[in-house]
Amino acid sequence: MKKLAKKRFGQHFLHDPTIINRIIQHIQPEKDDIMVEIGPGPGALTIPLIKHLKQLHVIEIDRDWAARLPGSLAIHNPGSQSKLVLHNQDVLKFDFSQISSKPASIRLVGNLPYNISTPIMFHLVRYSHLIKDMVFMFQKEVAQRICATPNQHAYGRLSVMMQYFFETQIIMQLAPGAFKPPPKVDSAIVRFIPRQQKALLDSSILKQITTTAFNQRRKTVRNTLKKLFSEQQLIEAGINPALRPENLTLEQYIRLSQSYQQRTQ
Repeated sequence: MKKLAKKRFGQHFLHDPTIINRIIQHIQPEKDDIMVEIGPGPGALTIPLIKHLKQLHVIEIDRDWAARLPGSLAIHNPGSQSKLVLHNQDVLKFDFSQISSKPASIRLVGNLPYNISTPIMFHLVRYSHLIKDMVFMFQKEVAQRICATPNQHAYGRLSVMMQYFFETQIIMQLAPGAFKPPPKVDSAIVRFIPRQQKALLDSSILKQITTTAFNQRRKTVRNTLKKLFSEQQLIEAGINPALRPENLTLEQYIRLSQSYQQRTQ
């Protein structure tokens, strides 16, 4: 397996059966779920997960693992190959609406490649209206950034953007020994549940404002956002210009985005 784990894909494969069973318990798969696994690799999660389902979609960019997966299912779970829908594609280019166009219908799981986990998350927000929930494994530092709250060092653009679209929660932490080859960092599993009611705004504006703010996170928002807002405009939006980007809540970033959107429409 070490030879087949490819650095360019950021592959670290889960192998601990106790942890795998705990993940399945957290997912609570039901027979008719529209379930999609990202990056199944050798199928450590796929094999037990597919037992609970009528059908399982998997997205695997690695041709070697994509070719091996049906055979692994035949060995470890005979008859389950017919339930597998294999997409040998790059998840960053994958159109999830081809799986289901029904709102809040797709359940996503996976051990995301550590080197592209953040781009994957920004790709998935495009389909948040189709997603029922997601359970993903990340490098622990990324998981902490996703779930961080204001005034924490880990709080930043990723925190604000993910929490605008989803309610997030770390549900499990994993040591390197749970994987082959073991990564050099701890890992964590995060549950995402799409927010049913989001403030109406152009999320690209929220992305622009948070990117601008956190590019110079040690400066005050008076300085870091000066190209987008005057000091008076910040005050009118209910923002103290002397605060730093990490002090602002999601709701305050939403207010800034709405204010900017109104001015620029």
